[in-house]
Amino acid sequence: MVSQKVIIKNPTGLHLRPAGILCKEAMQFKSLITFSFRDNIANAKSVLSVLGSCVKCGDEIEFVCEGEDEQEAIERLVAVVESGLGE
Repeated sequence: MVSQKVIIKNPTGLHLRPAGILCKEAMQFKSLITFSFRDNIANAKSVLSVLGSCVKCGDEIEFVCEGEDEQEAIERLVAVVESGLGE
């Protein structure tokens, strides 16, 4: 299991389009991928779970990846978030 914190940089937070981009990236990996925000844990492979987390610009989330490709998964997801999720 690996984990890493990252700050959401895109101005609108994790609304539908960036949530979709995040999920699309997460689904490329076999590992279980979640992130925690406040007291909630969201499945990064579920758009509804990501949207339900209500993450805004400037919020810090912590990705947790567990599985055979966990290191590659966490590095890719952190890079995608830091690049602004397409915005």
